[in-house]
Amino acid sequence: MQIKTIMVVGAGQMGSGIALVAAQSGLQVVLNDVEKHFLDKSLEKLTQLLERQLTKGTISQDTLETTLSHISPSTTLEDVAKVDCVIEAAYEKMSVKANIFETLSSLAPAHTILASNTSSLPITELAARTNRPDRVIGMHFMNPVTKMVLVEVIRGIATSDETFQIVFDLALRFGKQPVAVNDSPGFVSNRVLMPMINEAICCVHEGVAEAEAVDQVMRLGMNHPMGPLALADFIGLDTCLAIMEVLHDGFADSKYRPCPLLRKMVKAGWLGKKSGKGFYEYGPGGDK
Repeated sequence: MQIKTIMVVGAGQMGSGIALVAAQSGLQVVLNDVEKHFLDKSLEKLTQLLERQLTKGTISQDTLETTLSHISPSTTLEDVAKVDCVIEAAYEKMSVKANIFETLSSLAPAHTILASNTSSLPITELAARTNRPDRVIGMHFMNPVTKMVLVEVIRGIATSDETFQIVFDLALRFGKQPVAVNDSPGFVSNRVLMPMINEAICCVHEGVAEAEAVDQVMRLGMNHPMGPLALADFIGLDTCLAIMEVLHDGFADSKYRPCPLLRKMVKAGWLGKKSGKGFYEYGPGGDK
């Protein structure tokens, strides 16, 4: 099956990035969200991003206009009737994603593949909420989508070989490097990354070092481009907590217990860059 048109559900940071790389690859993209103003904001940001590329000389005016013409806004999931593949990029909560998948399953053509950009939730459980578990798969992009090349392609227990190959090839078409992963809490990326971030938070919580010192150790000693606490602020501390809870619940292992400081900061509304305060403080432009 050849993918010609896709729907991206969720016009936030991840969904907007996915829509852009898909449009740049020549696909027709239906960008869906519940409210028109979310779509307007997304398209405005994508236009600004492309205009910066135009200013730098990396794309032409024709490329800019063609890319934007490939993206159609949508506020109803009924538009799935005309697409070959859906990439869901909604809020990272099972009840939210499961409801979306149930609705898509009832509206989409039989051949349509349903993919989730979830960073940690079980693909097998999402697939069980549909009438096509063999055509459900994970497609976990990294943030920011336009710059990061990795895509984890996650097989649920029922995912067919055909579905896996189509989505693997789709990621290649996007200019990404897909990596095959089986369904497990946190997959590979967040099963490795989040416990490291959680342990860095524990170092601050226990008074081992200040946040900047922890980040300096990892940047200068381990050659990480960004310290784990600065990265946590970038990801969003609420997202970090949600993923740690998925790991803790999924494995029932105390080594995945979220740090109390992480819970406290999320309750305080200190979510990182998006709220203006996390382990660091951020100005209106997002500068630390």
